[in-house]
Amino acid sequence: MTAQTFNLPDLGEGLTESEVLNWKIKVGEHVSLNQIIAEVETAKAVVELPSPFAGIVQKLHADEGQVVPVGAALVTFDNDKAPEDAGGDTPAPTGERTPTLVGYGAPAASGKRPARRGRSAAPAAAEQSATPEPVVHHEVARSTPPVRKFARDHGIEISSVVGTGPHGLVLRRDVEALLRQPAAAAAPAQSSVPAASGGQDRRIKISAMRRATAKAMVQSAFTAPHATEFLTVDVTKSLELIDKLRQRREFRDTKVNFTSLSALLVSRLLLKFPALNSRWDEVNDEIIQFGAVNLGMAVASDRGLLVPVVKEAQNKALEPLAAELNQLVALGRSGDLTPAQLSGGTFSITNVGVFGVDAGTPILPPGQTGILALGQVKPRPWEYQGELALRSTCTLALSFDHRVVDGKEASEFLAGIGAVLEDPGMMNFFI
Repeated sequence: MTAQTFNLPDLGEGLTESEVLNWKIKVGEHVSLNQIIAEVETAKAVVELPSPFAGIVQKLHADEGQVVPVGAALVTFDNDKAPEDAGGDTPAPTGERTPTLVGYGAPAASGKRPARRGRSAAPAAAEQSATPEPVVHHEVARSTPPVRKFARDHGIEISSVVGTGPHGLVLRRDVEALLRQPAAAAAPAQSSVPAASGGQDRRIKISAMRRATAKAMVQSAFTAPHATEFLTVDVTKSLELIDKLRQRREFRDTKVNFTSLSALLVSRLLLKFPALNSRWDEVNDEIIQFGAVNLGMAVASDRGLLVPVVKEAQNKALEPLAAELNQLVALGRSGDLTPAQLSGGTFSITNVGVFGVDAGTPILPPGQTGILALGQVKPRPWEYQGELALRSTCTLALSFDHRVVDGKEASEFLAGIGAVLEDPGMMNFFI
């Protein structure tokens, strides 16, 4: 009898642990190569783990709801062939696997990179892959794919179901119970938060993503000395420019707005102020100035704050930049971002104005030196051409790491953004 143990792989940049949501297998069951064996939740995504081995399950090393560190044992398999495979099944892969950003990596001796397997790949194609990769999902409510399908088939929004499984896992019986309620068919997509009754306290389990976000924010707030500067500007001309752009053929299929225009200005202006596109390297006693502007865009999702990244934003014109931002925001809200799309940011923008907020003090994402908050665009009495007029205004808030950036650099950067937003004709002067 030959036993092989599958250890939790590295599922993404900087991720050190995952929570086992549910097992798809049980002890004594025969598992084939690439068969989904478990759903786990990282700080960034819900991931379906395919098996890198074929064999019979000897032991499950973690319970549902348990947090497992990367490299710890998950499942032990007996690699002897099951009776139904005696006719010549695909042999289980051997050789030590090297953790990679996403996926398990090729066996060490092969030197080959694994081929990516799409989420919708047919089972037959999956069986041919010797080096499976995890399939990433972001779900509003944690549940298994069969339960989600069952809910969809009956017109139930899965986020409206209160889960009774381990740590809030939505089970089939939970959906069935909701279907038996008289109001379920008439209003299946109502609030996912059960109504409070009698002033009772509620205890909500902290998700892996929320826990990681909190840890990162605390680390950033108490490690980097934050400073924030504010500037309120007249953006009437920028809004007029956006209206004109929307009439052009190039932008008929792309939503261009104040956020995408600001992203263009920021990504270009950072080339003139590289200190704001840098990182303080405590270990090596260095300041690393990034060669590219990987622009993060904060997105509020049902799973918490996400910051997808536009890679090399400094090389993108307004139309492709706006299109990519729109796509990333949509993926963030629907829960379909991959770990790669959430990694590698060098500077970030957060738009608090969409919530009707004038300004705020944004906290730096770990490893970044600057973040710009855009307040709401609203009419204010404003001095214009020597007279008082009603103009569209916006308050900008720039937080920066004062170890890397001096007040002069930060002020000039913020003033440059404000000057171009006030008069887009100044773009060539500042950028």
